[in-house]
Amino acid sequence: MLERLGVASVQIRKASQLEGIRALIFPGGESTTMLKFMEEEGLMEPLLAFHASGGALYGTCAGAILLARKVTGPDQPALAIMDIDIVRNGYGRQLDSHESLEPCDELGPEPVPMVFIRAPVISRTGENVRTMATHRGQSVLAREANVLVSTFHPELSEDTRIHQYFLEKVARLDA
Repeated sequence: MLERLGVASVQIRKASQLEGIRALIFPGGESTTMLKFMEEEGLMEPLLAFHASGGALYGTCAGAILLARKVTGPDQPALAIMDIDIVRNGYGRQLDSHESLEPCDELGPEPVPMVFIRAPVISRTGENVRTMATHRGQSVLAREANVLVSTFHPELSEDTRIHQYFLEKVARLDA
């Protein structure tokens, strides 16, 4: 998606690679595996320091789980950067994966395509968290300061608006 927007990107696998980075996207995938990797590579503290120094973050699906304050279904540790509680696999198992089109006023009049794959559900948002889009009455796209999360996979659609929004409004980078 970043390539389509003309933005150079690198994969971060070591803390030293965070140097000079201003924005970071936590992708979808398996949050427990990602958490294990971050712990084994000693990335937890550097990622917290990255955020504390003003680095912008975007977590999609499993990435949203990693950024949450509290994770249940089952319980697991997380970075606790964003004031949200999240339930893993909140819509059910793989067979319950689905797609939807939902409105998001900040992204324009066209609905946003949302691909939910074993998606989490945001069960609580803190007072400084702004819900930008909902699905089935739940927050699925939310922002708190320079942190953005989506419980769906926008990268699996052709719509670049969420990534564009992250770059321009959250990370304040020229895309």
